[in-house]
Amino acid sequence: MPRCGIVAIFGCPNVGKSTLLNRLLGQKLSITSRKPQTTRQRILGVHTEDEMQVVYVDTPGLQVRPAKALNRSMNREALGALEGVDLVLLVVQADRWTDADDHALAQVRAAGLPVILAVNKVDLIKEKKTLLPVLENLAGKLSFNDIVPVSARSGDNIDALHRCIAALLPERDHLYDGDQISDRGERFFVAEIVREKLTRLLGEELPYATSVVIDEFKDDERMTRIAATIWVERSGQKPIVVGKGGRMLRRIGEQARHDIERFLGRKVFLQTWVRVKENWSDDSRLLRQLGIDVAD
Repeated sequence: MPRCGIVAIFGCPNVGKSTLLNRLLGQKLSITSRKPQTTRQRILGVHTEDEMQVVYVDTPGLQVRPAKALNRSMNREALGALEGVDLVLLVVQADRWTDADDHALAQVRAAGLPVILAVNKVDLIKEKKTLLPVLENLAGKLSFNDIVPVSARSGDNIDALHRCIAALLPERDHLYDGDQISDRGERFFVAEIVREKLTRLLGEELPYATSVVIDEFKDDERMTRIAATIWVERSGQKPIVVGKGGRMLRRIGEQARHDIERFLGRKVFLQTWVRVKENWSDDSRLLRQLGIDVAD
């Protein structure tokens, strides 16, 4: 009998949810960086193996005090992922527990769903003997179905996490074809790849003021031609993204093109522009234009 379940990957910002999704899928689907708020929208990742199918829902990090419309939209995306799922994979960082983790735990407790606690980044703990009391302390916070220490970055104990997830999947026909990896189209992932390069290459604050829209996506016999607009919030941010003599924008474009070609499996010609939309991250109308769903 086939097994299939929807699993929400949930937690506070910067605990490694997207890296964990990529590791569970065995390929890169969600963009990642060391900076919080990299993931802005829910992303489905489908892992099919023989009679088992897991539909993972990668979510933005849950924020305790969302200030702007974009942040509130991210929180709605995260909380909405707890509806209609079979299992929650709550991700925390092994070497810390914060108020944001308490907030995420409270939301999971209220959902009343089966929960596996993935204690991520165990590779950061140098003295492994200190991990046991950490796990014992976490076990007292909720009646978890399982607690699994993992490293999404190195892959440590991922097989054990796979087994724990599989054991909790309901008997059900598969929801997606066996070769499908997501419900998102190529344009979405191309925009995310460009945004990943912005997040990784720019300063601490500027990535949160940027968004990417794909204006053109055309295939011909030789290559895929893509035109992308990078939106910033203030005119003073544009020269930072462009860089002296256009060097930063070229660097962003080169790195993005390389990853897009690997993702699409074909040659790509990528053009990028930088334009200003004042205060776009707190403007519901502009957010909708940028493809981000927000409530009125």
